[in-house]
Amino acid sequence: MKFDIDEVLTNMLSAVKKSLKTDWPFAKETANNFFQSRKERLDLLTSLRLSNQLSEEFYESRILDEKKILISELHALAIISKVLAQNAANAAFDILEKALKAALSPL
Repeated sequence: MKFDIDEVLTNMLSAVKKSLKTDWPFAKETANNFFQSRKERLDLLTSLRLSNQLSEEFYESRILDEKKILISELHALAIISKVLAQNAANAAFDILEKALKAALSPL
């Protein structure tokens, strides 16, 4: 069977999309950039493994590194998302607090 890196990356991105479900719109650009920026490296690693120029152990180690990088990038995205949600909630409740203080202050 022929190995097609473009098809594999499309399927990988689809798996990420399915896994993230409603968070996909927020993560789409980051996930897409991850796979596009690593396309050549993943293609090289798989090509070398397919031609037996890399041992399975070395290949698995390098792929695990790539997986850890993706996990880190998605974690960073999750942190940014959490910070954005926290900032939005803080801003909303700051308005409530200011309105209450204004209502309680003497004329």
